[in-house]
Amino acid sequence: MINEKLLVKKAFEAQKRSYSPYSNFNVGAALLGTNGKIYEGCNIENAAFTPTNCAERTAFFKAVSEGQKEFSAIAIVGGKNGAKEDEAEYCAPCGVCRQVMMEFCNPKTFKVYLAKTEDDYIEYTLEEILPLGFSGKNLD
Repeated sequence: MINEKLLVKKAFEAQKRSYSPYSNFNVGAALLGTNGKIYEGCNIENAAFTPTNCAERTAFFKAVSEGQKEFSAIAIVGGKNGAKEDEAEYCAPCGVCRQVMMEFCNPKTFKVYLAKTEDDYIEYTLEEILPLGFSGKNLD
């Protein structure tokens, strides 16, 4: 069972570790493996920009590097450094992150939670945010 409130809380904790000196846009993600473990990630920027890594991919790559390749849900939070709570917006994953999700997740059942606060979040499936997604099944 997914405890989305805990995932959202963990995403906000991960957001605090964001390294984003160029954009000042801090993102945190908390990824739930089917093993019950939560893998946290934050965005990590680079002066050259291309090597920058999103919070979602950081969480996925951390999990995969530890041997976990099946997932149930992810919570994502983000916003400008210093923004007030009433200025918060939902932070959706970029296209590259959605494609990484497609590599490891069932698009019909994988849940994506976008949160403004710990109590204000919305839920999607991966299929809803990546219709007609491309995966390894397309290569069979």
